Amino acid sequence: MTLRRGLIGLTVLSILGTAFELATERHWQTWEQCLPWGALVLLAAGVVLPALHDSPRVIMAVRWLASAVLLVALFGVYVHVAANHEAGFLDQGNAGTWETLPALSRWWYALTKSVGPTPPLAPGMLAQTAFLLLLATLARRTSGRSGPSAPAVVYR
Repeated sequence: MTLRRGLIGLTVLSILGTAFELATERHWQTWEQCLPWGALVLLAAGVVLPALHDSPRVIMAVRWLASAVLLVALFGVYVHVAANHEAGFLDQGNAGTWETLPALSRWWYALTKSVGPTPPLAPGMLAQTAFLLLLATLARRTSGRSGPSAPAVVYR
């Protein structure tokens, strides 16, 4: 098995795992919640396209698709942190003092999910999958040949 096939296999497993997680969370209530589904479609296309036609143009297109997914993932982290920040005043431990906390502390609590319902790093799974796909495009493709043999080492 080549490095490239291994990375593509991990990409496929990540796509399936993310889809399962999104489905169990019923993550399709708003247009923003549909963005990760679109990102998964882009990632799946990025896996299938090189299998159909492996050329430099296709590899470049796959890199663009993976880059678009990275942007969606960053947006997802922002949306999750912002939702937690907006819900901060509802937190039982901070209800009376939320507005008096320094802004940096409030954002830190939102980022670490000390307040709010959304997991801020969940969109990171999309970013990780996109990075796997990018790495797969960088791995050298083998054409089935065993390649050059390693030099012989002679011990005397």
